[in-house]
Amino acid sequence: MKIPTKEECYQFIHEMKTLDHIAAHSFQVCRVALAVTDLLKDSPAGVRVLLNRELVMASAMLHDITKTRSLKTRERHAETGAKYLHEKGFPEVADIVRQHVSLDNFSETSPVNEIEIVNYADKRVLHDKIATLEDRMNYIMERYGTSPEYIQRLHRIWEIAIAQENKIFKNISFPPDLLVQYLVPGQAASEFNAYKKWVLYNSSINAQ
Repeated sequence: MKIPTKEECYQFIHEMKTLDHIAAHSFQVCRVALAVTDLLKDSPAGVRVLLNRELVMASAMLHDITKTRSLKTRERHAETGAKYLHEKGFPEVADIVRQHVSLDNFSETSPVNEIEIVNYADKRVLHDKIATLEDRMNYIMERYGTSPEYIQRLHRIWEIAIAQENKIFKNISFPPDLLVQYLVPGQAASEFNAYKKWVLYNSSINAQ
């Protein structure tokens, strides 16, 4: 399995001219996804989940890789983001990105996997702030529920998101609304600042 490094993730985010607020959102999603991963791997219930932390990190950082472009093109950014990363040579990351809006399959009894974690983490971040699942899904419904067909699809996504949350937190010793207390303070902001420093440094190198 080939997974992009953090620096490669920065490069792709910059290459796609990602707007700052979308990059900030992505780093916050990454923060949540890694916290969930670590909590599951060290679950007090004794459930030793086999999760690839590097795969979660890269996929969360890159889940909105074509989102900025989609604001103009109206493309389905989950699909085109997956295509972009597949062409870069990262098929496993591409598959997670493709499913970050809607899962291909969901089972309440199978072990939690990286796809579900990134999908769920995205639904816990509203812009660049941690939100409840209800607040995030209400926002999505208000913004994207533009037709009866799409409203029906969003309701199905919401139902699965609730089931995902129950599945994940069944193996964690506190309820979902306390997740923010277990996140590393300032981690997302630090990541965003590191990314901006990377951009400045590489821009100055390329200008020489």
